[in-house]
Amino acid sequence: MTKIKKEKAPVDGEEAAAAAADGTEKSYQELIANMNPIAQPLASKKLSKKLYKCVKKAAKVKNIRRGVKEVQKFINKGEKGIVVLAGDTMPIDVYCHLPIMCEDRNMPYAYIPSKGDLGSSAGSKRPTCVIMIKPHQDYQEAYDECVEEVSSLPKPL
Repeated sequence: MTKIKKEKAPVDGEEAAAAAADGTEKSYQELIANMNPIAQPLASKKLSKKLYKCVKKAAKVKNIRRGVKEVQKFINKGEKGIVVLAGDTMPIDVYCHLPIMCEDRNMPYAYIPSKGDLGSSAGSKRPTCVIMIKPHQDYQEAYDECVEEVSSLPKPL
C-alpha cells in the first residue's frame, strides 16, 4: 500500500495574513458573504471595530479568555464579560452551544465576520473563533460602550 502525499491547505488565518501582506484586505461585505447561518446578532462594521479595539486593550492586560473550551469553562463558572464569536467558523457544531449558554446567564454576545481578524486583534497569529472580554478599569469606558451596543442588538428568535 502506497501513501499518498497530501498538500497542506492554507488555513483561513494564513490566507488573511497573506491578503494583509498583499494589501488586499477583504471588505466587511466580502467577509459577511462567508458567514454561518446562525451568526445572529451580527455586529455592524462600526461595532466590530469597537469590539476589536476592546479585545486589543483587554489582551494587553491579559484580561481575555480565548477559545471554545476556555470560554465555556468560565461561562459555567459564572464569570462576567462580553462574548465575541467569529461568524466564519466551520463547522458550526464547534461553538453553536455558546450563544445558548450566554442567553441562560444574561451575558452579552455578538458575532463578528472574521476569526482571522479576531485572533490578530487579540495579539495572536492564529485565528480564534471565540473570545470573552472581561471588564477591567484600564479600558472600562470602551468596555461599557461595547456592552451597551451589544446588548441593544436584536436577538434571534
